[in-house]
Amino acid sequence: MITNDLEPLPDNEENRLLAANVHPEGWCNPQPAERYNLVVVGAGTAGLVCAAGAAGLGARVALVERGFLGGDCLNAGCVPSKALLRAARAVFDARSGGGFGVVGGEGVGGDFGAAMARLRSLRADISRHDAARRFRDELDVDVFFGAARFTAADRIEVAGAELKFARAALCTGARAAVPPVPGLAEAGYLTNETVFSLTELPATLAVIGGGPIGCELAQAFARFGARVTLVEPGPRLLGRDDPDAASLLLEAFRREGVTVHLGTEVIAVERGGAGGKVLRLRRQGMPLEVEVDTILVGAGRAPNVEGLGLEEAGITYDRNGVTVSDTLQTANPRVYAAGDICSRLRFTHTADAQARILIANALFKGRRKNSALTIPWCTYTDPEVAHVGMSPAEAAAAGLDVDTLTVPFTEVDRAVLDGEEGGFARVHLKQGTDTILGATIVARHAGEMISEITLAIGSGLGLIAIGNTIHPYPTQSESWKKLADAYQRRRLTPLVRRLLAAWLSWQRKW
Repeated sequence: MITNDLEPLPDNEENRLLAANVHPEGWCNPQPAERYNLVVVGAGTAGLVCAAGAAGLGARVALVERGFLGGDCLNAGCVPSKALLRAARAVFDARSGGGFGVVGGEGVGGDFGAAMARLRSLRADISRHDAARRFRDELDVDVFFGAARFTAADRIEVAGAELKFARAALCTGARAAVPPVPGLAEAGYLTNETVFSLTELPATLAVIGGGPIGCELAQAFARFGARVTLVEPGPRLLGRDDPDAASLLLEAFRREGVTVHLGTEVIAVERGGAGGKVLRLRRQGMPLEVEVDTILVGAGRAPNVEGLGLEEAGITYDRNGVTVSDTLQTANPRVYAAGDICSRLRFTHTADAQARILIANALFKGRRKNSALTIPWCTYTDPEVAHVGMSPAEAAAAGLDVDTLTVPFTEVDRAVLDGEEGGFARVHLKQGTDTILGATIVARHAGEMISEITLAIGSGLGLIAIGNTIHPYPTQSESWKKLADAYQRRRLTPLVRRLLAAWLSWQRKW
């Protein structure tokens, strides 16, 4: 019988329902089968998709999880963060609605506690999809709770039971990476794994890291009224994204009162007065000091490779995760991996896509390739920043010359009507063609809009095909069509214009 000592905080009805779904108190692990087609280690997105998909195809499957089913996405990532971001956006929209005829919006305040209660309620409701009993009773998966460890190339031990397998899927994900800053541990800090336990808004907050997690949460807390300072060691926010997109986001942050220190290193943290924390910073050799109530670390992710007995199974790994081939096979031919433990792009949708590759390759001798995936991503700030495909630098590294086209949202009627003309849409084309190599869009709903380009790249459709697609007017997605029109105009070289003019002149006389 499993005793659950992982109860999420605070202890309330919603979190008790969450725990009852994804790590039930009193759960009895099943008697292991003689041999499984697939043993899945880790029940985040990749693990759940592997287990459900394989079982649905008739495989005998065991799913092993030491914590909560649903992994980071459900419990401490996508689901709670987007619930908080939506609440923060509602507060911001009410407060800044004067231009739309909203009266008295400047005095609107946010109820952080109520927003967090809504977050927990929604998370508990969504958790039923990942529930242990659903996987056991509806999907016919053997669910084991406990720490898994390989004891041989073809077997795993969990909670005293031995699971023998023909194939295994390593899907243990990643956790928040914490920089080795002197005094940080002693002063105390939050990560995405603990921040959603808050019930009261900190008056002052320092966010370490200007990547997606740091940026999203910095803006959300600021919109609820916290005084937020974001510290990023690099020269800009969102270092993996388009520099112009990062600049627009920086402008938005500064308009909303977020203090941003770029090119700044946290060299030490000390306890301050009245339970506060003092961050000692250094920027261009000059010392800075920031005192806050709370520190949030959003400095990237570290793969969960410890304690799994990977050496006993002949599985190679390093600080970046488990080493896999393009078919997601590890150094042990019986074991495959998917998700954050082996992926450079650590997104929920990447884990889902890789899990589908894993099922085909591990169970049915498929040869599907991870490198064939076209993976978009989005940072859910306001505006959102979404990207797919290559950047110009990546294209150059691949020996490809690039034509770049940009449409500012001042030229997109719907964006102007929405009061959201600060963004842009941009495509990178193989020089001299309409072949799309990559794209970036900065818009309030950029994550909803990037899929059109993702489909085009993955299906081998060029920008002309998008231009030939009728887009409803007025929508912000018309920006893609405007880019296609811009491409077509560039094809009208002086020679082509002269030939067309000659033809039309002749036609008038005919």
